[in-house]
Amino acid sequence: MPLLAICAGSAFAQHSCESLTNLSLSNATVTSATYIAAGAFKPPAPPGQPPPNFELPAFCRVQGTATPTSDSQIRFEVWLPASRWNGKFEQIGNGAFAGAVPLSSMALPLYRGYATAGTDDGHEANPVSAAWAVGHPEKVIDFGYRAVHVVSIQAKAIVAAFYGKNPKLAYFVGCSDGGREALMEAQRFPDDFRGIVAGAPANYWTHLTFKGLWDERALSQPGAWIPPGKLKILQDAALAQCDSIDGLKDGLIENPELCHFNPVSVQCKGEDATNCLTAPQMGAAQKIYGSATNSETGAEINPGFSMGAEADPANWVLWITGARSPQFAVGASLVDAFFTDVVFQRPKLNMDAINFGSDVKLTDEKIGIILDSASPNLRAFQSHGGKLIQYAGWGDAAIPPQGSVNYFESVQSAMGNTKGFYRLFMVPGMSHCGGGEGPNVFGNGFAVPNADASDDVVMALDGWVEHGTAPSKIIATRYVDNNPAKGVQYKRPLCPYPRQAAYNGSGDPNKAASFTCRVPAGLVKH
Repeated sequence: MPLLAICAGSAFAQHSCESLTNLSLSNATVTSATYIAAGAFKPPAPPGQPPPNFELPAFCRVQGTATPTSDSQIRFEVWLPASRWNGKFEQIGNGAFAGAVPLSSMALPLYRGYATAGTDDGHEANPVSAAWAVGHPEKVIDFGYRAVHVVSIQAKAIVAAFYGKNPKLAYFVGCSDGGREALMEAQRFPDDFRGIVAGAPANYWTHLTFKGLWDERALSQPGAWIPPGKLKILQDAALAQCDSIDGLKDGLIENPELCHFNPVSVQCKGEDATNCLTAPQMGAAQKIYGSATNSETGAEINPGFSMGAEADPANWVLWITGARSPQFAVGASLVDAFFTDVVFQRPKLNMDAINFGSDVKLTDEKIGIILDSASPNLRAFQSHGGKLIQYAGWGDAAIPPQGSVNYFESVQSAMGNTKGFYRLFMVPGMSHCGGGEGPNVFGNGFAVPNADASDDVVMALDGWVEHGTAPSKIIATRYVDNNPAKGVQYKRPLCPYPRQAAYNGSGDPNKAASFTCRVPAGLVKH
């Protein structure tokens, strides 16, 4: 009996599932294949979010290991719906340095009927640790680009074996490092996926980490650290100047590119006080807002962070300033791990010895060719019908949001207008991948099972790939206190960049229909 037929009933599906341990794969082994009854598996909750509020259907849980080199141990999982498979495959990306299969993010695609997969990127570790890289160049390559590509091949083979046919469409969805992986797939392996969602991509990984080091050093100068209580001073001053540039005073800066905020306006005139920043603190703030630059050429290494969302707990204090010092920030942990373990392979490296000139060149040549996905050439991806949606939050304090705009515009410069296959959506007030202030739920993390193409970025991608319906806007939701249980606070359209949502001047500002997507005056873009 064909595999497609025997997965129709649960008993047959269980038998077919277990037989996958005998599947012959190239440089990979299925280590476990287990039938999971409906509701029996509870995936872990995403960081900082509630667990999914829906029950997973019955599925075949496949675990495996790929070994493309003698020093590779790429663990992966493939989840196969036991019934009502939609014929499609969705692979999920990672965050930070990976180190675990992203089970929490695989729940929603499974619920929606997709076969889905994820990988640990070739190592098991805390996501902010890179100790696994020391002495293991092949593992660095696995993390950089090979693991996602290899698992896409193995997962599709497993899908075909279980259902008796290949998936008709394949998608990749990731944010942060997963966004880097997403753009890497579009650039390096353009035939792997027909549709890609790249959220807040860390695609210029090497230069991003130099920006992190730049900010860490600025905050480490005598008296320069900015305590959490003073971040609201910066935020309030930026909002006071730029909150209404979209026609509505709502506590958000719709597009910080139009906000010419000078933080010097809140510098203390005399002694330190709770309502101002000292001169050393102001110097650090200006460094954070500003670009990291090459000490030898003066060229920009990486852009600075945007203003208007500094005080949110998920922003500057978490990623940049730290609760007690910059060394307690997540960004500093990632930066230090990258340079000590990945670049220089010296766990006891003196971070003060790293310079912003020759070491930038060294890092680009040694690691950038493996980790960075900054090439603007997406022609091969476009030519086979690929569609790409990228998004980033203007309040992101982990990865400067201007970097997403810069990459998008580099593709425009290299290829011309890309609206037929590639669109960028910038989200006012949103933090890294989600959260923060602003309309921040649109299929980007919060598991909203009954969304559709109008308000879900993955479903919008699916509609674009399968039916040719390009997203002219995506309706994002802001929940009260960022808690869906408390109800909807408001809805707002997200617009393809360079357009932004502008208030019509009348109508309920809590309803998306009261806004129109337009290019704002003063912003000259493609």
